[in-house]
Parts: sequence; C-alpha cells; structure tokens
Amino acid sequence: MTDTHRTPAAATGEKQPFDLGTGPGRVLVWFYGVFTVAAASRSIVQMILDFGRAPLAYVLSAVAALVYGFITYSLVRGGEKARRTALVCCAAELLGVLVVGTWTMAEPSAFADATVWSDFGMGYLFIPVILPITGMMWLRRARTA
Repeated sequence: MTDTHRTPAAATGEKQPFDLGTGPGRVLVWFYGVFTVAAASRSIVQMILDFGRAPLAYVLSAVAALVYGFITYSLVRGGEKARRTALVCCAAELLGVLVVGTWTMAEPSAFADATVWSDFGMGYLFIPVILPITGMMWLRRARTA
C-alpha cells in the first residue's frame, strides 16, 4: 500500500500523537533551546574559571541547563510520554526558580554569585519564572488535543 492509499488516522479512529513542537510549542522549543545554551555556557565558563568562588551558584546554573535541555528534547520528540515527562520537568523547574528566587531575595548573601534562577530570573528578564508556567500551560493543552 502506498502513502497515497493510506486512510487518515482520524478516519480509522486511531489517535494521532500530538506534536509538541508545533504552534506555540515551537516558540517554547526556541526559548528552551536558547536557555539551554545560555545556562550551560555560563555555568561551564564559571566552573572552569572560578569554581571555588561560588560552587553552589554555578552547579545550580548547570542543573538549570540540564533541565532546560531535557525539556527542549522532550518538546522536540513529542508524544504522550515526552509530554508527561516535560510537564514534570517544568514543574520541577518552576519549583527550583521559586525556591532559589525566594532564597536569594530573603538572604542575598547566600550565593557569592548569581544563578540563572536568582531573584526569580531577574537577570534574564524574568523569563526563567515565566517559561515553566507557559510550558505547563502548553503541555496541559496538548494533552487534550
């Protein structure tokens, strides 16, 4: 049977996997990709040049880069399992931003240098706190599509 003779999945009652990287998801993929590179680059340079100055801050930036990278991968991969995994990672990311943001506001001397999530991402125009919320909204919508 050739591709031109196949019946669309909707006509056969099969459920098509939702492509997470389409529409608004494409913008999320772009932002998460940029933040993966930004956070990874920042943390690698800081760890190489001056790790002893602020190890906790630099490790937290590296963790943020890993979370961003995994969410980017999940959005590009698509499918229900990737959607659920990305949703959990977005929730963990939001929790991290809120904890680190609150910590840095309540005790500014706790970190010798800023992280990606310091002050709720103020150094990154608050995108680190907006991105997981937007991501969770998109991923929840994608479940119903």
